[in-house]
Amino acid sequence: MSTATFSRLTSLLDQQQARYRVVEHPTAGKSEEVAKIRGTQLGQGAKALVCHVKGNGIKQHVLAILPADQQADLGALAQGVGGTRASLASPVEVDQLTDCVFGAIPPFSFHPDLLLVADPLLFERFDELAFNAGTLERSLILNAGDYQRIAQPRLVNFIRMA
Repeated sequence: MSTATFSRLTSLLDQQQARYRVVEHPTAGKSEEVAKIRGTQLGQGAKALVCHVKGNGIKQHVLAILPADQQADLGALAQGVGGTRASLASPVEVDQLTDCVFGAIPPFSFHPDLLLVADPLLFERFDELAFNAGTLERSLILNAGDYQRIAQPRLVNFIRMA
């Protein structure tokens, strides 16, 4: 399951000549812990949320990517995609759409029914993004510009304002 996602991801990045490195590490439960292990800032983490957006005739699964030091505003996410409400997907839906467990989902969509969306703040503070790559024991640290060029996420402002 997770090794297939990792292989698919690294093949894509190699094919697209992305600048990245692989970091092997013990499983960490929280974004703060894994950032320390990786040697990155918390805000460099690309947090991936699988959501279900509905309303206005929309029924869309969304892979929403935001910096790990921020919280998502699901209402703003829904509006940004054209819906009226959003909720987190069930573990079964996450497995079906990403082939990954919670916490190991990379910020790439390999499923035709999963729309990739990123908050613009993800690209404004750091030159590199860090994320688990299909497994909780393996991360990628990827050039942010290369990520945006290759993944081509739809940009939607959906960070919760404090």
